[in-house]
Amino acid sequence: MIETISLSLEMMLVLAILAITIILFAFEVLRVDVAAICIMVILGLTTFLPGIQPLLTQQELFSGFSSNAVISVIAVMIIGAGLDKTGAMSKLAALIMKKGGKTEARIIPLVSGTVAFISSFMQNIGAAALFLPVVNRISARTEIPMSRLLMPMGFCAILGGTASMIGSSPLILLNDLLISSNKTLPADQQMDTFGLFAVTPIGIALVLTGIAYFVVAGKFVLPEVQITDQNRTSRASDYFENQYGISGELLEARVSDDSPMVGMTIRQIEETYPNTPRILALFSGDVVKIPPDREEVVWVGTHLGLMGDHRQVENACEEYHWELRGEPDRFADVLNAQHSGIAEIVVPPGSSLIGQKIQDIKPRRNFGANILQIYRTEQVIKKDFGERELQAGDTLVVHASWKDLNKLSRNRDFVIATEVKYEDLRSDKLSEAGIFFALALSLFLITDSLSISLLTGAMGMVLSGVLTIDEAYEAVSWQTVFLLASLIPLGIAVDQSGTAAWIAQEILTLVGDVPNWVLQVVIAGLATFFTLVMSNIGATVLLVPLAVNIAVAVGADPALFALTVAISTSNSFLIPTHQVNALIMGPGGYQVADFMRAGGIMTILFMIVSLGMLNLIM
Repeated sequence: MIETISLSLEMMLVLAILAITIILFAFEVLRVDVAAICIMVILGLTTFLPGIQPLLTQQELFSGFSSNAVISVIAVMIIGAGLDKTGAMSKLAALIMKKGGKTEARIIPLVSGTVAFISSFMQNIGAAALFLPVVNRISARTEIPMSRLLMPMGFCAILGGTASMIGSSPLILLNDLLISSNKTLPADQQMDTFGLFAVTPIGIALVLTGIAYFVVAGKFVLPEVQITDQNRTSRASDYFENQYGISGELLEARVSDDSPMVGMTIRQIEETYPNTPRILALFSGDVVKIPPDREEVVWVGTHLGLMGDHRQVENACEEYHWELRGEPDRFADVLNAQHSGIAEIVVPPGSSLIGQKIQDIKPRRNFGANILQIYRTEQVIKKDFGERELQAGDTLVVHASWKDLNKLSRNRDFVIATEVKYEDLRSDKLSEAGIFFALALSLFLITDSLSISLLTGAMGMVLSGVLTIDEAYEAVSWQTVFLLASLIPLGIAVDQSGTAAWIAQEILTLVGDVPNWVLQVVIAGLATFFTLVMSNIGATVLLVPLAVNIAVAVGADPALFALTVAISTSNSFLIPTHQVNALIMGPGGYQVADFMRAGGIMTILFMIVSLGMLNLIM
């Protein structure tokens, strides 16, 4: 045991600041980043108190802003944004949709496993946000409620953050905290920092546990909120369904050789067969046309992307001798909310197109816009658009890609009344993004310097044109940066003042003479509790010095106990306080009780598997 430590005036001051920190975080008195900055300011003000030895030097007070952890977090966010900007993540998501099938038992492992992999190299909230629209589409086409898919996806995004030392902020921060703790340890107890993939076996075991848990027990623990009851009012598509009656799903059909429409143009089909579902896409030969020109000819073997009620599409295919192919393969992006959508275009009074017929304007060919309806004062025009002359004030309800709508927004003849969600993906920069991502990981393996390695990759993204410097700035969550940088000095004060050692002494006195693995369970439990009531970064900063001191006191491995804290701060499934859980709560229609039911078991499994793997491989 270590020598008995008496509580000093400085320690009492640090304990008071710790209590204030926990209260601010647990009860959300202030936003977490504001609270963290306030704590840093309070630590600075203590240097002016008479009769008390300064807790920190001015250099230590602001050391968080120059720490390896903060620079690494910034660089990881920029690298993640660069990979996303190239469309690499979207392509991976589309591939998962294509291979996912229609059963929970197949979809959950594919989606959750992919999200976990992505989350191991980028912020887990970013990975979850990327797959949210993908899960939405899978749910719509398989008729599996989103509530059955989103929680496994979200939980695995959190679990995936434990698979590498850059997967979550606590793991990025850990090495800096180890270096700081080494200053108070004798030479024979100095801790080595962890390599990039030191935690990978632990992360893989946790991800596999999460996937297996939902595959086996999902039908018992996951709620079944019907699709029609889910947070529908937040979806733009519902506005158009309520306002214009435009709804339906996208299906793919192939034109058979005995179809009466072989050799007809789309215009002729629409005029001859007015009940034909809306044709949003066409594939003929090796070319996909979205939207197709009305003069495009339909031949045997032509594939059509049809939008409409499923029964309406089935009836049309039966009547016109089209082969219904079900879910779209070649047209997977047509109704992808990240690629295209429905928009309102208003014809202003000064438009040069007023008085011209729509067939002369050729909106599909010239603007990439497929007109679905025209709203004119009290009249709603749903068909026979070609002969209609545009009038001032006409509202054209169209389906188009966000890229085409973005171009159209610069045309003075139209006013876009719908928010354009266009993002200029740079798919031609995919190789550059991959090269600099690989370079960052390789440099870390060679040099063991995380911040410089990741910053090299991040700046490579900028210099190669994957991102502009402004886009790089926008990719950074400055709230996370200030939260992390402002809490680092608190961790230093807790450690260097001896407060962590005193708390460790009191905990050891309380629990008595128990095996080291029991103490490890206690530490994991504390980390789990703290991360539920405050940020995982705050929990890591507060508990790593404590864990190190407990390990030193009982002769255990301090690095193992510190890693236990950093891993256990990802054990955040019981209530929706984690960012990922908060993200999926609304779209999934979840209640807090749903998280407690499914997350309670996951919390126990996480602790068992993580502690088992930590002691097995460390």
